[in-house]
Amino acid sequence: MTVIDRNRAEKVLYRVAICAFTYYPGKSDREPGYDVEEDVAWCTVPLEKRLPEPDLQMFRSVIRMLITEPLADRRPFIQKLAEISGE
Repeated sequence: MTVIDRNRAEKVLYRVAICAFTYYPGKSDREPGYDVEEDVAWCTVPLEKRLPEPDLQMFRSVIRMLITEPLADRRPFIQKLAEISGE
């Protein structure tokens, strides 16, 4: 079931990694104007208009958790990206 091309999947993975690496608890207090929702929106741009809204919402929820939870297991997310890109 290919829904997105590999390039888009890699963009999503890259963006999530950048946001997760640069996030820290209290970031919104130390960096006025920071909002994790902006990071989530940036991460999902390559998926927009490619996935149905319920699937996009699921990805947003997972990405939000991956950004804010440093010990979260990222393997299911990576596997899902591979699945929808036909890998």
